[in-house]
Amino acid sequence: MTVTPLHAPRPSRPAEDRTAPRWPSGLAPDVHPVRNPGTALDLALVRGTRINRSAVERRVATLPARRTVKKEWQAAWLLRAISCMDLTTLSGDDTTSNVRRLCAKARQPLRRDIVDALGIGDLDLTVGAVCVYHQYVATAVNALEGSDIPVAAVSTGFPAGLSPFEQRLAEIHASVAAGATEIDIVITRAHVLTGNWTALYDEVRAFREACGEAHLKTILGVGELATLTNVARASLVSMMAGSDFIKTSTGKETSNATLPVGLVMARMIRDFGERTGYEVGFKPAGGIRTAKQALDWLILMKEELGERWLRPHLFRFGASGLLTDVERQLEHFVTGRYAAAYRQPMV
Repeated sequence: MTVTPLHAPRPSRPAEDRTAPRWPSGLAPDVHPVRNPGTALDLALVRGTRINRSAVERRVATLPARRTVKKEWQAAWLLRAISCMDLTTLSGDDTTSNVRRLCAKARQPLRRDIVDALGIGDLDLTVGAVCVYHQYVATAVNALEGSDIPVAAVSTGFPAGLSPFEQRLAEIHASVAAGATEIDIVITRAHVLTGNWTALYDEVRAFREACGEAHLKTILGVGELATLTNVARASLVSMMAGSDFIKTSTGKETSNATLPVGLVMARMIRDFGERTGYEVGFKPAGGIRTAKQALDWLILMKEELGERWLRPHLFRFGASGLLTDVERQLEHFVTGRYAAAYRQPMV
């Protein structure tokens, strides 16, 4: 199987029929990308990468101003957002019952009356994955049995990533053995802040090998990387080391997913794809709580990377509270009224 490079000309498409609602069809993509095997570390490319913050901020300022979707089109985009959510619980008070209820919500993210009113019962809409601590991987796997929803585990000393290296590797092995098919790892931020790109590459490469067939989602912790240039360089090194996804944040930093950071990481994904032909996924996480924010992120993905990055195999939201507001907006679409948040309980 081969992957068409991202810079190849795109085939022409027939004109769209915009006279009726177009709900997302085939929420599971027909063709998944070939996994990124990684490349050799190119230090000249990494060190030569620089980001103009002012230009980035000007670009992202145009997104909410120039692009908007309304009515049935907005509803369709919000359904797409649901399919791309990593429904997450990473709290100190997590329990097995909380995780089971979260998995039930993952199987049926919208209330049945909203599904019926939208006429989307045949879509079998679910979230993209359920993300938990290692302790609850087996619980989630059991609760999701019979579905195609993957279980993701945060690992490698999440959220700080400062536990001993062998212990971090052991965490990955344990989560994969428990049934996790996606592993969200955190990098050692000091490698980025000191410019030790070889150490970062070797670390992520070792994590990728420990994951085996499980997909590796590399958390950069962008709020602690100081500059957008560091974000860009860390993104490149992580992809060179074989990451399947690059992810903004743990959600525990003071600054998490922002559109300027997202633009930089998306551009690095695009550049990496043009150089290698491999598609790498993107996951913004932390602070995305409203349907409006979700739409801004989807628009960013569509404009910068194309429609393939509107599918869960290449785009995820790290979300705990986002689904509540999306469900509320969809209820408004079908009833014309805004409901209290408690009508869309997470558990």
